[in-house]
Amino acid sequence: MIPPRDLIVTALLTPAAMTRFSGQQWDLLIRQARRTKLLARLAHTLERAGLLKTVPMAPRLHLTSALKLASRQDRSLRWEVACICKELADAGVRVTLLKGAAYAMAKLAAANGRSFSDIDILVPKAQLLHVESELMLHGWQGGHHDAYDQRYYRRWMHEIPPLRHVRRGTTLDVHHTILPETARVKINTPALLAAVVPLHGHTNLYVLQPVDMLLHSATHLFHEGDFEKGLRDLFDLDSLLRQLGAAPGFWEQLVPRAVTLGLTRPLYYALRYTTLMLDTPVPPHVLEAAQIGKPPALVAGLMDACYVRALRPVHVSTNSPATWVARFALYVRSHWIRMPFYLLAYHLGRKALIRPKLQDDEKPVVKVDLKA
Repeated sequence: MIPPRDLIVTALLTPAAMTRFSGQQWDLLIRQARRTKLLARLAHTLERAGLLKTVPMAPRLHLTSALKLASRQDRSLRWEVACICKELADAGVRVTLLKGAAYAMAKLAAANGRSFSDIDILVPKAQLLHVESELMLHGWQGGHHDAYDQRYYRRWMHEIPPLRHVRRGTTLDVHHTILPETARVKINTPALLAAVVPLHGHTNLYVLQPVDMLLHSATHLFHEGDFEKGLRDLFDLDSLLRQLGAAPGFWEQLVPRAVTLGLTRPLYYALRYTTLMLDTPVPPHVLEAAQIGKPPALVAGLMDACYVRALRPVHVSTNSPATWVARFALYVRSHWIRMPFYLLAYHLGRKALIRPKLQDDEKPVVKVDLKA
């Protein structure tokens, strides 16, 4: 059974419905939108529909403020990306943007009203240490000095420990693949890197090709155990499918590419829940082909029961025992599929028993203009 559609989902999918909202509904909508990091996207949706000026004054102030902040963050992001490209100009490595930074720099609709907490880049694993050294020469430093944390990232994860710029305060995640090396799903990373496309108007700046961008977004969401931004990420998938799906050849390439990269399961989930929860238009033959990634019937039923609840706004208005159980089950699942049991038990046990006090210089600091 699918829970009733939440107010923020109704508003984003059918903006005209907001013209009939009561003051109480507007109050709940603004709170849900802010909690899910969708307030600026909601404002952008209203503005694009020509409805922003019809919104009552009190909620309109929140919406226009969110738009201004999103615009400021977008400018800051572009400046920061330019700085990173300049810092890596002599490294001899392709700089590939991931996730939100990629959406923004590629001018995709998924970036409209998006907030940014960090920047993610992808580089070949063989050049990882060289890239890290170059970045450190330009003021970037790591925040995880504990020997175990260093080994955890460098031996098992898909990225090095997050870097922070000493002056600009920006956080940078440097990836060498898109899933931990211990994950049950094994990514064909060479194929992923071989297909990156240059960003027009930029030197040595790349993004994943369209189908890979969609597959990465799906992989990120459906291997995640924290659903604070789950609904936002689902709307990202909806936006990517609607926009990229209009390009010739996208739908024909999507499922075969998922097979090549080893990502048929997250693609199945992405198409399943965007169509089920957001009415995303996907050609029937693509939905049929994506069944190759469907789990066994019992697992599929359990995933349906969990995801339709976990992907609701993380807000008091959606709290229920069933939602809590769904999110907890998916949190456990996210760890289970990220690493083998013996490693998971050791890692969680160590984290539970040993909680070293963070030093001031280890606490994550994000530049104000990029703060989510």
